[in-house]
Amino acid sequence: MTAGAPKQTIQTIDTSSPHPARVYDWLLGGKDNYPVDEAVGEKLPPEAKDAARQNRAFMHRATAWLATQGVDQFLDIGTGIPTAPNLHQIVQEIVPSARVVYADNDPIVLRHAEALLVSRPEGMTDYIQADVRAPLEILEHARTLLDFGRPIALSVIALMHFLPDEQDPYGIVRTLVDALPSGSHLVLSHASSDLFPELSRQVTAEYAKGGIRLGFRTRAEVARFFDGLDLVEPGLVTAPDWFNGTPRPDAESSGIYAAVARVR
Repeated sequence: MTAGAPKQTIQTIDTSSPHPARVYDWLLGGKDNYPVDEAVGEKLPPEAKDAARQNRAFMHRATAWLATQGVDQFLDIGTGIPTAPNLHQIVQEIVPSARVVYADNDPIVLRHAEALLVSRPEGMTDYIQADVRAPLEILEHARTLLDFGRPIALSVIALMHFLPDEQDPYGIVRTLVDALPSGSHLVLSHASSDLFPELSRQVTAEYAKGGIRLGFRTRAEVARFFDGLDLVEPGLVTAPDWFNGTPRPDAESSGIYAAVARVR
């Protein structure tokens, strides 16, 4: 069954400042963004659109693979503006009874949350407007729908590079992962600072002009998010190179690292 509509009060959307979720929507060709978001997107190099598409495609492949492995509970943080197919549509096509909890901190996502709540009759979806920097709040809400005694897939796609080191991104991920039972998985993608250094500096500078701070990281720094976990094949690779039993995309360059790891 479908969860009820979100009970959170919809906040006024700030259209004077860009927001990462809306810039991402623009990069994916969406329409749920504002001139301030488009202004940031237009100044980014063309590779930024490729990165957004690669992130989305990685999420599709990784969550589909997890569903084929029997995972039927998902916690997706940094959901973004709904873009079909959404995560629950992918996994419920394979496991109709799957349960999915979405979380994002942009009020515009809440306005579109009904699209995230159209679950298969056998399954369930829910949405909370919350910031990843408040992981305990997200976990508290997720426990109302998900069974934390069984494996859960935690999805943080293209999110942690919006948290500079002083915002404790590693501690946040650790708090979330520590709450998951054995057999759960972490699905994470992250912009690199070392694959295309000049391009990374350019993207960081353009986001900064819009008041959005980024924390792109090296491969070794991204690998730290998976400390204590068991990486599944093919390990920590660029997003297009992660395919693990799913159709492999055409070879292409990418500045995005991606991996799935199992909780021991």
